[in-house]
Amino acid sequence: MSFVGNQDARYQVAPKCKNVNMVHAEACIELASAYGLVLDEWQANAVRIWFRMTPEGRWCASTWGLSVARQNGKNGALEAVELYLMVVLGFKILHTSHLLTSARKAFKRLMSFFGRKVNDPNAPFPELNAMVVEIRKTNGQEAIELSNGGLIEVGARTGGAGRGSSFDFLIVDEAQEYEEDEQEALEATVSASPSGDPVIVYMGTPPKTDGERGAPFIRVRAAAVTGRSKRSAWVEHSPQGELDKMTEIELQAFVRDRKNWADANPAGGTRIKESTIEGECERLSARSFARERLNMFPAPAEVLELAFTEKALKRLAVSVDEIDFQAPILSFGVDMNPERTKVSVCAVTTAPGDRKHVELAADAPFGVEGTSVLVEWIWDRTKRRVPVVMDAFSPARDLLEAPLKKRGVKVFVLGTEEFTQACGQLYQAVHREKSITWFVEQTHLLESLKATVKEPLKNRPGSFKWNRIDLESDLSPTMAATCALFGSVKFGRRQRSTGGSGERKKRHAMVMG
Repeated sequence: MSFVGNQDARYQVAPKCKNVNMVHAEACIELASAYGLVLDEWQANAVRIWFRMTPEGRWCASTWGLSVARQNGKNGALEAVELYLMVVLGFKILHTSHLLTSARKAFKRLMSFFGRKVNDPNAPFPELNAMVVEIRKTNGQEAIELSNGGLIEVGARTGGAGRGSSFDFLIVDEAQEYEEDEQEALEATVSASPSGDPVIVYMGTPPKTDGERGAPFIRVRAAAVTGRSKRSAWVEHSPQGELDKMTEIELQAFVRDRKNWADANPAGGTRIKESTIEGECERLSARSFARERLNMFPAPAEVLELAFTEKALKRLAVSVDEIDFQAPILSFGVDMNPERTKVSVCAVTTAPGDRKHVELAADAPFGVEGTSVLVEWIWDRTKRRVPVVMDAFSPARDLLEAPLKKRGVKVFVLGTEEFTQACGQLYQAVHREKSITWFVEQTHLLESLKATVKEPLKNRPGSFKWNRIDLESDLSPTMAATCALFGSVKFGRRQRSTGGSGERKKRHAMVMG
């Protein structure tokens, strides 16, 4: 029997939506076919998983993903999607790759539809070329703009693609090379999506090493396949099995099983010949073959432990009338979301019973132009007495550390070691010491805490740092609370409540301009 790739993906994860609209999915597949891009069954299935819409016309999933072994044709599915998003829906797309050469290849494939210039007499599809307003071929920053508002910019992430612009779709190709700092910078490009319904698309294969490179991709994939993320549409072609649990003998048998070859390579027998896979299996180590040809990821941290249960959090919640608003502020903690569009500020004060009270003093929209307002707001409540604490990797640090210090505020930045201690301190205070309180009315803080998970640190058994249960959760209030509590112990001084300038001001949420 000839070798044929399995068209059914191991993972076809999609959000649960009532009365799903599939009109755009089928129209996308038909449009691609009309322009010579006939999708394989597995590619069309990926489009159908992604293009699910609510009856109100919004995407069911805000995160799309496709992972399949190399040379199977995942870019064919992506080209069909990009073509439809631009030509029919008029969306703005930022397509990023790790390498400049990959970005150029993607751009050339798009030009095969639209032509090489405005009014191109040699364009293969004149009706598509007639829509072109501009084709920009600037090295590393190529773009095609259409008359209906559709736009795609293509570039390498290392070249600063898309910085300072707003898009509806962010394409992260070669996601196995995607790094944390790139994620922080690029996710901001869709935070103010012109359509108001942004989507991030991840395309890639398992990272070669377990480290920062590829870590965002691993996180997104784990959240999707374990069901932690409720708004992910993920398609993955790989065989059933967990490499981490196999003995060496089991692994050797696993990589030689041709059924596994077919499960991981839907284009097997067409784009990829059986003889090609045979040669790779002979030359590569078993683990390299499992990663490169069988598309096998490390076992997901599926069950990253929730840091705080709702029961534990409610046990420490108090009402407003139980707290002394004249109690001295011991410290502030500050954090921002990765897009720098929201700021969270927590304050820690003394509370009855030798406890400490953690309060979300501000949790509000933020714009960079409002930095001076935020600095003055913090200065007004701290002067030179109350410490302000931030995590070293917080987006807030870049904007606030220097101006706060210049203003005279006592700013402390937690390095990796201290932040780990701070996470452990908050965890202990909630679960064992029960030594803190918070307002039951502050749902933003409690929701953030409920969505916080413990991410174990490598080579440090028992130590952990915070992460969020999925990409939709807001970790900023938890981070601010963690920094504030640690600051109250290490940097704060117990102050006396006095009249005049030392009198405690009533705290409340404040929208930053």
